[in-house]
Amino acid sequence: MTTYAHRALLLALSVATVATTVTAAAPVARADAPGANGPALTWRPCAEPGGLSGQECARLPVPLDYRDPDGPQIGLAVTRARSERPAARRGTLLVIPGGPGGSGVRQLKTKGPVLRKAMAGAYDLVSFDPRGVGGSTRAGCELDAADRHLVTLRSWPAPDGGIDANVARSRRIAEACDRHGGAVLRSFTTVNEARDIDRLRRALGEEKLSAWGSSYGTYVGAVYAQKYPRHTDRWVLDSIDDPDPSRVGRGWLANMAAGADDRFPDFAAWAADPARESAGLRLARRPADVRPLFLALAAKLDREPKESTTPGVPLTGNRLRQALQNALSSDALFAETARLVQQAQDPAAEPVLPAALAGPMPDQDAALMMATVCNDVRWPASVPAHRRAVTADRVRHPLTAGMPVNITPCGFWKAPAERPTRITADGPSNILMVQNRRDPYTPYFGALNMRRSLGDRARLVTLEHGGHGAYLGNGTACGDRTVTAFLTTGRRPQSDIHCAE
Repeated sequence: MTTYAHRALLLALSVATVATTVTAAAPVARADAPGANGPALTWRPCAEPGGLSGQECARLPVPLDYRDPDGPQIGLAVTRARSERPAARRGTLLVIPGGPGGSGVRQLKTKGPVLRKAMAGAYDLVSFDPRGVGGSTRAGCELDAADRHLVTLRSWPAPDGGIDANVARSRRIAEACDRHGGAVLRSFTTVNEARDIDRLRRALGEEKLSAWGSSYGTYVGAVYAQKYPRHTDRWVLDSIDDPDPSRVGRGWLANMAAGADDRFPDFAAWAADPARESAGLRLARRPADVRPLFLALAAKLDREPKESTTPGVPLTGNRLRQALQNALSSDALFAETARLVQQAQDPAAEPVLPAALAGPMPDQDAALMMATVCNDVRWPASVPAHRRAVTADRVRHPLTAGMPVNITPCGFWKAPAERPTRITADGPSNILMVQNRRDPYTPYFGALNMRRSLGDRARLVTLEHGGHGAYLGNGTACGDRTVTAFLTTGRRPQSDIHCAE
């Protein structure tokens, strides 16, 4: 064990002795009876086999436009699971989903059982589908099927690095969304999601909420904490977005190029491990050989796409690159991508595409994937500037081949209705951040920017680990213990700490 790793382990093991309680363990007072300060919620059972027992669902009306709070309303799907130990209950824990596009209703069904066990009755667990997601009010753009594939919604350049097709498609998508999305699509913004959360808080009758936001949910959580600081209790940000108000979603996309480079060595080590031999998934004898093998194969598929088991959807170089981006989120997906690489190399094999790459997205999902990030901040539209950026990024980060800095429909989108929220150190010191060192989607350097923005409001727990979505997922036991202790007891490290594997 290195000196650094040894020190990190000692810090991790000593969390209990260096932590301070930032929120008293006494129950958080309700503002009034549920629904007294907001719309009433009518709950119905919605538990599913294998999911969270006792789960209930309801619909929350929210203003389409908060400038006209008594005007047209839309509906959000909300869900809860009450504490099974009422005597231990101290408040409500809101699960803020990622995305944009993640379903909180679905997340509570899948993550709820393990979260309930970790919380030991301290909270009612609550979540929701944001505008445009799942059971909430949705909107579409009536996009052509060819424009709704993941590798076309994500602006992967042509094999030679050209972006003409990306420019034409981006303009076409933006114009279709402008024609067909209407006021509902325009209302999909982060600040509206924060406002919706506060409306949910009032409907629940809570003076304060605790929260666990992951991925994009960390930015939503930070915006809520900035706008409604006195209504935050214990606040956890997990796998953290860069809050730079001049870039927001554009910065998140651009950061993925370096994020993929940070994470790829984990995949290379896995794919070169002799333990993969028996399953036919070992790609090289040495980890150092996996990257050139992958890049060469992607370049070959650029020139000669290979027919897959999905008629009319060949395995191209960009589909292989996108499959890798998807897989880098979790070690559990490495085998699927290694198998795809093997099938692509075998002249007799017909590659089986991952489900996410085998067909077009539903129109409403495709619309939402763009709407929030396009509505939040103005994106540049200069085609020459994008050409230069793509050319440079393809050299610096060949795994992502220029996609993260390429032009998108946001470049041709209507100007945002509001300016992005600037995250600052103004507010209570009640935030715990948890971040994997090698996160491909929300890279560590972006999390550090959020840490600097929050100042003394936050503490950062760095996990020497890879993958996306740390707490109760792709993290470490040390990280899980630290987050659970904070949520259940209020104990938080006095300063930033590192957790070893």
